[in-house]
Amino acid sequence: MNNIKTYLQTSYDELRTKVTWPTWKELQENTVIVAIASIIIALSVGLMDMVSKLIFSDIIYNLTK
Repeated sequence: MNNIKTYLQTSYDELRTKVTWPTWKELQENTVIVAIASIIIALSVGLMDMVSKLIFSDIIYNLTK
């Protein structure tokens, strides 16, 4: 039990003294970057899905004729 207590105290001390937390402005800027990247990735995946659907439906349609 003493090991757990020591671990928790050490972790808490490290979080308070050694970790550099971002400022509120940095956090907001990074959130915007992540949101924009997520939208770009979602649009890319959606476009690839649409293109592959068109290609494969064309191939399957021609194979079943």
